[in-house]
Amino acid sequence: MTEVLSDRSSRVVSYAKLLRASVRRAEGRFLVEGANSVDAALRTHRAEVVLVAEDDEHRFQEIIAAARGHHIPVVAVTARAAAKLSDTETPPGLFAVCTLLDTSLAEVLSREPRLLAIAVEPREPGNAGTLIRCADAMGADAVVLLGDAVDPHNGKCVRSSAGSVFHLPIVRERATLDALETIRAAGITILATAADGEVVLDDADALLAQPTAWLFGNEAHGLPVQVQDAADHRVSIPIRGRAESLNIAATAAICLYESARAHARG
Repeated sequence: MTEVLSDRSSRVVSYAKLLRASVRRAEGRFLVEGANSVDAALRTHRAEVVLVAEDDEHRFQEIIAAARGHHIPVVAVTARAAAKLSDTETPPGLFAVCTLLDTSLAEVLSREPRLLAIAVEPREPGNAGTLIRCADAMGADAVVLLGDAVDPHNGKCVRSSAGSVFHLPIVRERATLDALETIRAAGITILATAADGEVVLDDADALLAQPTAWLFGNEAHGLPVQVQDAADHRVSIPIRGRAESLNIAATAAICLYESARAHARG
């Protein structure tokens, strides 16, 4: 790599603008950083170009070789340019420009999914990324973000997913209740988590063996009443200690694990 782009390079300036959601939507691409995300982007053929800080090339030789093996351009940048491209305090020195991840709900349902993870109006990108990572680990067929939801291409969301945003389809739908009705019409049972749910998770194996979609609420307000009412069943997680409740990440991990276990037995 003989050419090294500075922070004033028009290409660096253009790529840095992808940190803004409006630019991502307009251009149909987004910027990821860090070895996990760039490696996953390359493996799923989402990367258009890889950028590496000139002082960090030795740390990422395997990823650089993989990019070249996929005929993806690899461009060196200065440390100041790397800082401009990063939205973290300590830039990792490795970036990729990728195509957007959005998948339609119709496309996901056409594949006859058995397990969906649905977040209703998630606002915190770190939590959304953790949910996507958990759904990926538990073998969910897709993640659906409903209502006024965080952009899954947000840098913090991508980093929190540890590359999982590239591993499974991600759907965004504004009309929450309409989307839930479409999912139900596809033969998928919708489950809402609720402290006073009429179904206890310990006794839900037969229910979980069916094609199901788990609803997880907003971090601050939980699931709206109308969304809970739209579910086919409300499921409670037994809490045997003194904690009053679980956060969205813990709830998702428990529920999706139980679903994966039921599917494995079935």
